Amino acid sequence: MDRSLDAAAFLQIWQHFDVDDNGYIDGKQLDGFFRHMLDTFGMKTEETTKEMTEDGIRGLRDRFMSAFDTAADRRLQIQELAIVMLPEEENFLLLFRRETPLDNSVEFMRIWRSYDSDSSGYISATELKGFLQDLFLQHRKSITPEKLEVYTDAMMKMFDKNRDGRLDLNDLARILALKENFLLKFKMEACSQEDRKRDFEKIFAHYDISETGELEGPEVDGFVKDMMELVKPSISGTDLDQFRKALMGHCDINGDGKIQKNELALCLGLKLS
Repeated sequence: MDRSLDAAAFLQIWQHFDVDDNGYIDGKQLDGFFRHMLDTFGMKTEETTKEMTEDGIRGLRDRFMSAFDTAADRRLQIQELAIVMLPEEENFLLLFRRETPLDNSVEFMRIWRSYDSDSSGYISATELKGFLQDLFLQHRKSITPEKLEVYTDAMMKMFDKNRDGRLDLNDLARILALKENFLLKFKMEACSQEDRKRDFEKIFAHYDISETGELEGPEVDGFVKDMMELVKPSISGTDLDQFRKALMGHCDINGDGKIQKNELALCLGLKLS
């Protein structure tokens, strides 16, 4: 395979196959990708030419996916494709692969608050550049100012879905591969009072990552984000801040800027004792 591919060329290839702009390729998009790989990137040999039938392509795809589909979802994510197509020095997308998957909105909101430095409800290109710079430092990798500009521009083009020159909450969630909303596991309206109490304990423990018996800062943010997305899947940072203010006004009974466990239970119509 030609390993001279850079991030800009990679972006063009990705956008060609991710035609519905959903952040992954699957089905016929995958078959088209593998044909492109064989034809364009030096993988076409006498043996692989025999595999250019539909059955051959599917077989090649299955072998490839078993090796590189790390999420095992029969889809090829942009990070997974980057492993194969980009040389190490260009593979900045791999910096977003975490040792531990980002499965809690509290940590996600901690990151969001850190880089939405002007509290605008969006991540600007300048703020994204700071995020990428810190990410390279965390991985002990050096980067020139010129490359940082290129990578920032590439990230904006990949993830700024509405092309407004800034990233919203949903864009950053895609970048960091935030896992499914924790609250989707629960259907409290269909449960008995005892079931609701048991589920409430699980929910509170999930967001109370400091284990203090109260939610504060990003813990409140994470809970608010997941609550809002149950009824409005695509929310902005401004939406979140407004709902957070309303929730605090309703639930923070003692006015300490935190939500105690019993305060949240009362807001949800539960009596714990």
